[in-house]
Amino acid sequence: MTIYQNLQVERHPPLALITLNRPDKHNAISLDTLRELHLAVDDLAADDDIRVLSFWGAGGKAFASGSDLNEVADRDLEKGMEPIVQGLAAKLESLPKVTIAAIDGICMGGGLELALGCDLRIATPQSRFATPEGKLGIIPGGGATARLPRLVGKGWALEMLLMGQPLGAEQAHHIGLVTRLVEPTALRSEVERMAKHLAGFAPFVPHFMKIMVQQGLEGSTASALAMEKFAQSALLQTEDKTEGIEAFLGKRVPQFKGR
Repeated sequence: MTIYQNLQVERHPPLALITLNRPDKHNAISLDTLRELHLAVDDLAADDDIRVLSFWGAGGKAFASGSDLNEVADRDLEKGMEPIVQGLAAKLESLPKVTIAAIDGICMGGGLELALGCDLRIATPQSRFATPEGKLGIIPGGGATARLPRLVGKGWALEMLLMGQPLGAEQAHHIGLVTRLVEPTALRSEVERMAKHLAGFAPFVPHFMKIMVQQGLEGSTASALAMEKFAQSALLQTEDKTEGIEAFLGKRVPQFKGR
């Protein structure tokens, strides 16, 4: 069993909770934290009982305030070209399982970029979002310049990137940065409800959905539609497709096997 210094990892199949556990630093993402996040994600990805990974911040004040600035101050050109948060976000996007950022409080810089790598983002009303790197004489390096425009559009992405000012939860919900607002006391139960719902799908389905959306955004509409047809045709050959249709027609709960 892996022992983590900067994380708490809980397994409650079908859900796993990965909590950034540096509340005294507002859960700033250090290089050690990032290394542990990779280890935790790889470990949970290999667990067939886990269908959904959720990311949290300890302490009730921050999801993650950004990258650890003490380390950024010493980062040179060579270190700056390393994947760092970009690499983790890319791993989450390609993960066959669904990922949810459960945001309660500050979500800025590298913390926001971690959330942008997740498939779904939900937040509490007191949460705040920002890309403040411009004030430090740098730009985001964890994927915000690429992922924000694709998520909220060019206008709001430039507003956040250039101005660097925090957005409240209501505004973040309005522009689609998060899709649900939940009171802090209901955040965990909402994530658990979502995980239970997602676990009711055949295991192939979320993975295929993620691939179609992500790859579809990178190409033409025509190529995306062609990919969709090929993907659906592949799923039509599975045992789970037969089980899903028979269960629906028989008004019973399907028993999917990932085959």
